[in-house]
Amino acid sequence: MGEGVVFVDKEQQPAAVGGAVSTTMAGVKGGNPLSAAQNWAIEMQEVFRVWLGQQSIPVEAAITTGLAALQGGAMGGLVSVLNKDLAGSLESQRGTMALDSNAAKPFLPPEGMIGNPFIQARNFAVLTGVNAGISCVLKRVRGLDDVQNSMAAAFGSGFVFSLVSSSGGPNIPGAVGTGAFFAILQGGIHKLGQMMPKETGGSREEADAFFEKGQSMLRTLGLERYEKNLRKGMITDATLPLLTDSALKEVSIPPGPRLVILDHIERDLELSKRRP
Repeated sequence: MGEGVVFVDKEQQPAAVGGAVSTTMAGVKGGNPLSAAQNWAIEMQEVFRVWLGQQSIPVEAAITTGLAALQGGAMGGLVSVLNKDLAGSLESQRGTMALDSNAAKPFLPPEGMIGNPFIQARNFAVLTGVNAGISCVLKRVRGLDDVQNSMAAAFGSGFVFSLVSSSGGPNIPGAVGTGAFFAILQGGIHKLGQMMPKETGGSREEADAFFEKGQSMLRTLGLERYEKNLRKGMITDATLPLLTDSALKEVSIPPGPRLVILDHIERDLELSKRRP
């Protein structure tokens, strides 16, 4: 293969990526501390992505679900505090206006958005955790990250969220309805996103056809942020089997993601057969 290609075994990848991070950090010494911190955070995130992608499906799904649940729980607690502040302000206004007890309440948050910070943190943790877990499993099993995955994850998270947040006993029909609503909403958002580039003309659509496999590959690996790098370097689907470490470096892709991309190409049956 071409000069500069880097392929490492699964056991060697963490050390290789760690060395790349050390090299990158050494290169930013003496520069802007904020920029150095941002570069370090990005590199560490990519190191974690590399490590996570090497794990089995159950392990990756468990870690992904847990991290998403933590984020959702924090968001739920924040929403609870904001709801309390808003509700308290509105109740104070009602008191000054001397409204009777039968008057309509101006602020009625939906079910699932009501409760103390712990309850809302739990509800949001379930919502985000289940969504991330289902998305992770489907992406690994199907090898794709498409609208079907998004809708399935949205349905599952909406279904479980409804069961957890509903008062009284489990309401299966209601949970199914909530899941279906979430799925339809997610599908609509996905389709809307696909329709947006069409407004710029047919040339953009034709250009997208040359990068379709590359885009799918990056999204499967969780590296979709580097789609613009492939476009900038004119790395089309036809050139994917020819990719080298130096070629990816030329389009400003960091060391960690370069290792992941090259390893994926080497393992992909279709692409590996076409490598020189």
